[in-house]
Amino acid sequence: MILDEIKKANMLALKEKNATARAIYSVVMTKGMLETVKKREKDEELTDADMVQILQKTIKELTDEKESYEKAGKTEQALEIEKQKEIISAYLPKMLSDDEISEIIEKQEDKTIPNIMKFFKTNYAGKVDMGRVSVVLKKFN
Repeated sequence: MILDEIKKANMLALKEKNATARAIYSVVMTKGMLETVKKREKDEELTDADMVQILQKTIKELTDEKESYEKAGKTEQALEIEKQKEIISAYLPKMLSDDEISEIIEKQEDKTIPNIMKFFKTNYAGKVDMGRVSVVLKKFN
């Protein structure tokens, strides 16, 4: 499970005194633990798909934070954020390419936007950037 891998990597980063890695692992582990508590209230378990969503959301937050640092002229902090993004990106599954998205869309009978978006959300959650699906889908409509 992704959360277990992150916990192990966190311990390794602690031993190596890697503050950058420790900082981002701590954030992700905390988000994972909070989601675990929410899931348990509903008698559900945390899944890798849940962790992928957490990681993707964290990467978006880091991207926004990096942009803020760049606008403020704080390049050192921006580089630190970029390193953190790279660290947690390693735990994401390989995302589908535009060509792969096109192939999947071509195989669908109903190529309406709502139908295709629902199909990708249901079948490819965490494996596809929905923004990319939208861009590729516009070529079909």
